[in-house]
Amino acid sequence: MNAPDLSLTERRHLLLVDDNENFCWAMQRSFEQRGYEVRVARSVAEAAELLKLWSPEYAVVDLRMPGPSGLTLIPQLKAVDPCARIVVLTGYASIVTAIEAIKLGATYYLAKPVDADTVEAAFERTRGDHTVEPSENLLSVERLEWEHIQRVLAEHRGNISATARALSMHRRTLQRKLNKHPVRR
Repeated sequence: MNAPDLSLTERRHLLLVDDNENFCWAMQRSFEQRGYEVRVARSVAEAAELLKLWSPEYAVVDLRMPGPSGLTLIPQLKAVDPCARIVVLTGYASIVTAIEAIKLGATYYLAKPVDADTVEAAFERTRGDHTVEPSENLLSVERLEWEHIQRVLAEHRGNISATARALSMHRRTLQRKLNKHPVRR
């Protein structure tokens, strides 16, 4: 599919923030073919620098990168453009981070892997869908533990030591659990 012929002033501006170079390359290419002007940042700090001189209408932000969480970038994006459409992506999806992302102003929250079609559709989500059926699947004990740890970690603003104390868990044990990929169900 060929990109629409848009002048630079009519192009949609997209900020892509992710530390995965291959993912960024593929997404940037896909969105540029769709008529977006795309700028890439590999960290929250790099994205914050871009925001000093540029105002994107759309943003794709990875949740977990070296340095601060992608969640910290959402208020900065909203300060630059209150109408910005922000999609948060993560390979470590949890209910707690999804809720926090939406409360901070994200438009949508997606678990990786995703493609450009899915992200672009998420930009257009302006309302919830009341027709979604509740899941019949119960969460596993492992997933419930993961969600509980994520909630307590969020309550302690990412402080591992404070979270370990609150969970009555050794700090190294908590770090080991956090480094594992979350159980799907």
